[in-house]
Amino acid sequence: MEYQKVTDVSATCNGNIVSELTCRTGFAELSIETTKAAVQHFNETSRKEAEDESRLPILEAAYTTILRGLGENTDRQGLLRTPLRAAKAMQFFTKGYHETIYDILNDAIFDEDHEEMVIVKDIDMFSLCEHHLVPFFGKVHIGYLPNKKVVGLSKLARIVEIYSRRLQVQERLTKQIAMAISEALQPAGVAVVIEAAHMCMMMRGVQKMNSRTVTSSMLGSFREDPKTRKEFLTLTKSA
Repeated sequence: MEYQKVTDVSATCNGNIVSELTCRTGFAELSIETTKAAVQHFNETSRKEAEDESRLPILEAAYTTILRGLGENTDRQGLLRTPLRAAKAMQFFTKGYHETIYDILNDAIFDEDHEEMVIVKDIDMFSLCEHHLVPFFGKVHIGYLPNKKVVGLSKLARIVEIYSRRLQVQERLTKQIAMAISEALQPAGVAVVIEAAHMCMMMRGVQKMNSRTVTSSMLGSFREDPKTRKEFLTLTKSA
């Protein structure tokens, strides 16, 4: 899809006036409903980018203060642009605050007569511990029992990205992913398991290099039916 900005305040799409931009594919103009959604997404994205840009100097100044508080010389060559780079990196690490599941699922839920378990496992996950602002990372396994609706498989990984790109604790992250899928699809059940390594345990504190934290959230049939739960856990552990 190509987005074209228009020079005036409005444009026409399928005979309807649409403000801000026009949306075209290589074959035909999109429906007005899809176009309106694209316009809304474009405006929202632009607003979020503008907000990030406006907050960048505050973050840059904060990182400068931190470096000086550590006794560093922020005028030396290696650190001249470090506060700015760190500020931009932090905005990327926490970009999930600007995103919702509805941003990615509007056109990715399909009617399908399928009621058997769907599993996507070993989804890479990176997040920041809200207690120490250091990373924790690992794998996410997701399963759900469709109720006449399925979702594009890549969207499950996108949901993980939305909630992991925030300041988090693993327990809350696990539940947020499960609840988001449940609310969007209304399936018979949802299961989420996360296995992660926490740098706050590996680099500081107890310094246990091989420790892993496992959390789970089971909703619907996965909570109520031991056989369903066991099937999911068995399949996610298989090679």
